[in-house]
Amino acid sequence: MYKYSKLVFCIITLVALFSVAGCTSSFFKNWGRIEPDANVTDSFNKFQINANFNYYITGSDVYPTSILGLNKAYTLETDLWKQIDMTPELFSELVTNMRTQSIQCCSQTMHGFYIFDDKDNKIGVWYSLISGSIFIQMKEDRKVIIFPPRDDDSYRSYEGKSGRSGCFTGSGR
Repeated sequence: MYKYSKLVFCIITLVALFSVAGCTSSFFKNWGRIEPDANVTDSFNKFQINANFNYYITGSDVYPTSILGLNKAYTLETDLWKQIDMTPELFSELVTNMRTQSIQCCSQTMHGFYIFDDKDNKIGVWYSLISGSIFIQMKEDRKVIIFPPRDDDSYRSYEGKSGRSGCFTGSGR
């Protein structure tokens, strides 16, 4: 009887594990990812605009917390980002302001990331603090929702909300 009970227990456990694994994989199947990349960082630091991208910012208009470049073949479905008409002058100003702000208030440097869809295709770039993270949810017909960085201590400090001295205190929004 003991062997039979043990066999039944093992079968139930395996069925439960496969069920959970199936739910988990379907839960994550429409999610993209980011990957830090030195070439992306370098292109932002050299103020190189990609003509194949639409550009967006989040945070302040003067000191954005992030810049997003999304391939024009994709549609961003969210009002959490502000689309901007990127010019060389504006790009230089935004990146310079972001780098200055991140060092002064957070003792961090800005970093570039590739953005990948759920099928591992590069769909864009992102520039932000290294401590940040975004979530990429792919929809049908090349539509994407990209959630901006969460409001953690680094971003609160960057936006002047932590009370640390030397941080930017205006919102610029």
